[in-house]
Amino acid sequence: MAKFLIEVPHEPEERACALAIQILLKTGSHYLTNADFGCLDGEHKAWVMIDVDSKE
Repeated sequence: MAKFLIEVPHEPEERACALAIQILLKTGSHYLTNADFGCLDGEHKAWVMIDVDSKE
């Protein structure tokens, strides 16, 4: 399996942070529980490492 880093950037507003969380939750709760967020440090992105067979 290959390991990929997914970066989810969003606007620096509280509403945008909440929307990013909602998107990850709708994609699958395992994505949200394994995501790292930079919002509290002013880096409005989320990062998730995933193991999959291919990019597609």
